[in-house]
Amino acid sequence: MMPAWYQRMNQRERVLGAIVVGAIFLLLNLYVWGKLFGALDRARTDLVARKNTRKVQEVYIKERNLWEKRAQWLKEKQPVLKGPGEASTLLDQVKAIAGKHNVVIENPAIGTGDSTPERQSVFASFEVKSPWPPLVRFLYDVQQPESFVVFESVTLNIDPADPTMMRGKFKIARWFAPTGK
Repeated sequence: MMPAWYQRMNQRERVLGAIVVGAIFLLLNLYVWGKLFGALDRARTDLVARKNTRKVQEVYIKERNLWEKRAQWLKEKQPVLKGPGEASTLLDQVKAIAGKHNVVIENPAIGTGDSTPERQSVFASFEVKSPWPPLVRFLYDVQQPESFVVFESVTLNIDPADPTMMRGKFKIARWFAPTGK
């Protein structure tokens, strides 16, 4: 028993109808399979992210004593911000270290940095001109663990006028204990 509307169709219309129904079926299947494979891909990505998070957590758990010792060291050693004048003190220290290594400081500027729950900071920005070896020693001396100095941005280039010289732009900050600690 065929429906009446199908019987009224000629052969050409039946073939065309079958093609349209087949195309709709194919597109519907592609859409459903696309959604399924997309969900599977998202699940795999999520699984990899969770495994990586788990690995990091395992490392933190294994090294818990080390991190507790570091936190205690920070509480004991990290200086307290006395005022915005600390930025000029930071710049003076940088200039002294630069003088020690014959590194030329240009365009110095100071300012107060951001304040987060973990730290407060002041910054100094400046440009340098120096041969490579003294510059490396200067960078090493500036960033010692007990000085709490961090390089926030560094740009180094070879001086176009003299290929034996390096030119650099630095923004360094000294991190202080957060307020209330």
